[in-house]
Amino acid sequence: MKYGYHTQIREGVRAYVPHSLWDYGLELEGFVKPLSEADRAIAKLDVITELLPNPDLFVKMYVRKEAVLSAQIEGTQASMTDLVDMEAGAEKREKRDDLQEISNYMRGLEHGISRLNDLPICKRLIREIHGLVLEGARGENRNPGTLRSTQNWIGTGGGPEDAAFVPPPPQRVAELMSDLERFIHQDDRYPILLRAALVHQQFETIHPFLDGNGRVGRLIVTLMLIANDDLHQPILYLSDFFKRNRPEYYRRLQGIRDRDELAEWVRFFLRGVRDVATDGAQTALEIQRLREEHRDLISSELGGRAANGHILLDGLFQTPAVTVNDVADIVGSSYPAANNLVEGFERLGILEEKTGQSRNRRYHYEDYLNIFGALEP
Repeated sequence: MKYGYHTQIREGVRAYVPHSLWDYGLELEGFVKPLSEADRAIAKLDVITELLPNPDLFVKMYVRKEAVLSAQIEGTQASMTDLVDMEAGAEKREKRDDLQEISNYMRGLEHGISRLNDLPICKRLIREIHGLVLEGARGENRNPGTLRSTQNWIGTGGGPEDAAFVPPPPQRVAELMSDLERFIHQDDRYPILLRAALVHQQFETIHPFLDGNGRVGRLIVTLMLIANDDLHQPILYLSDFFKRNRPEYYRRLQGIRDRDELAEWVRFFLRGVRDVATDGAQTALEIQRLREEHRDLISSELGGRAANGHILLDGLFQTPAVTVNDVADIVGSSYPAANNLVEGFERLGILEEKTGQSRNRRYHYEDYLNIFGALEP
């Protein structure tokens, strides 16, 4: 079937308008195997994270990873190391704009998750998130939090005549977003993962904002899984898969518009969910093994400082780049006592000094960061 149509908006330029998701006739029989694999992978991830002693300690690193990778898909050059160093007070002037975009994404994601307690996924919430994603960053002059009232397009320079894709005319955006909102909440024909696949491609096709559509569209997938209670912790994000398969990601989205290849997109999406959930479960197990190993090491080697050492260790799972002042805040101690504790962690190989300076030193929990990877562009 046809999933949309082209309409001429001016000479030489045609925009693509998607049909309502309510009109899609997706045959579930064609997705039994990939859907089952993806469901099992999510269930395993959820069980493993629920069994961790304190999964809240690790959530922020998953959020950081998603923010870094989602921003990199849009062309930023900052890495995970850049982000945690910036959080620890390091100057990153040459990557300031990139890091602002990553920090904004984290704020938008955390805001969206917290708002699910009193607000469903709707146009209002999506606009709120979009406003935070663009606030004070590149794109802040592109009407953050406001549906577009002008035509946009996707391409590498030039005008819409040379664009790879021209989204719907601006006068159609509000009604298309209202229809998408109703589908998110009222459709009961499809399992949640198929709905998420359909919603993501529809949002990207509508392209309702002048900037930031990719980041917000990827974020909506996680919010849908959390709102549906498929995940009890926000630790499944698809940006890792989309970045590793970026050409195919764009090709599959465009294939729906050019050749009505919706089934191919859905299978690609489900493969991404399966792979990311499987990797996430492995990451959770590696984190737990690392925590147990280092707790045992602290208990056996730090003597009277072990209690504060355990407090610091848990703090490092949330803030893996620290200064001595940060450590003093985490454990509630004096600067000399914190400095002594840091020296003990260095001796045990838990912390690694990164600046090579005698003052303003900064330390990484390198083993933990290595689990997530440097995430270089």
